[in-house]
Amino acid sequence: MVKLLVAGSNDMRKIKQTKNLIPVDRIESKILYLRGQKVMLDYDLAVLYEVQTKRLNEQVKRNKERFPDDFIFRLNKAETEVLVANCDRFKILKHSSSYPFAFTEQGVAMLSSVLRSKRAVEVNIAIMRIFVNIRKFVSSYEGLAIKIAELEKKYDVKIVKIMDIIDQLIKDKDDGKLKNEIGFKVG
Repeated sequence: MVKLLVAGSNDMRKIKQTKNLIPVDRIESKILYLRGQKVMLDYDLAVLYEVQTKRLNEQVKRNKERFPDDFIFRLNKAETEVLVANCDRFKILKHSSSYPFAFTEQGVAMLSSVLRSKRAVEVNIAIMRIFVNIRKFVSSYEGLAIKIAELEKKYDVKIVKIMDIIDQLIKDKDDGKLKNEIGFKVG
């Protein structure tokens, strides 16, 4: 999964606080990429909040107006089957008659307003910090990719010229007439 990009000492303090509650990698491993979005499933969130999935979903249903379609969506049969096939922790869903809900980052943030326990608030804060760090990592990765592309453009012409010269030297040597020998002769 994505590793954290820690920008400064203040971020490190926040991450250490998060680790005291739940290990960062444990939360990171629960973030999935579905339908082009980073999401967390109701099952995983319930485990982190230490509530039953059924109770978490009840609170969401009671507060439907807080969870528009871009905050939460239900997985379909095919998506659920892929999860069950690829992730051991979802074997429990194999024979389930209902499909799990996926919460986007905004949906996870909204959960803290419907789950009122101290644990829910603390877990939400930890999750939000990890989402922010993932965004920082992705943006720095994108910036690096742009810089590499710029360097490739700049040096591609020079590298092509160097490769042409090397090819010509090899060709000339194969013809037995290396034109300008470079170096010292021994003996």
